[in-house]
Amino acid sequence: MTGTLPTLSREKAKELIEGAGGKVSGSVSKKTSYVVAGEDAGTKLAKAETLGLRIIDEEKLLGLLRSG
Repeated sequence: MTGTLPTLSREKAKELIEGAGGKVSGSVSKKTSYVVAGEDAGTKLAKAETLGLRIIDEEKLLGLLRSG
């Protein structure tokens, strides 16, 4: 995750992702499946773009978690 999410705290987002079986990492690499980007995203977003990773927002994250 990078930046500020509109309604979720980082801790709550992490809890939801891990609860669905996902893993939250503090860094971005080519092994990263998704980068959740919020407002004022920083260097992680730039690195994700350089690596061609999937970048999603909070709304898309919540949709993925609901669809399981």
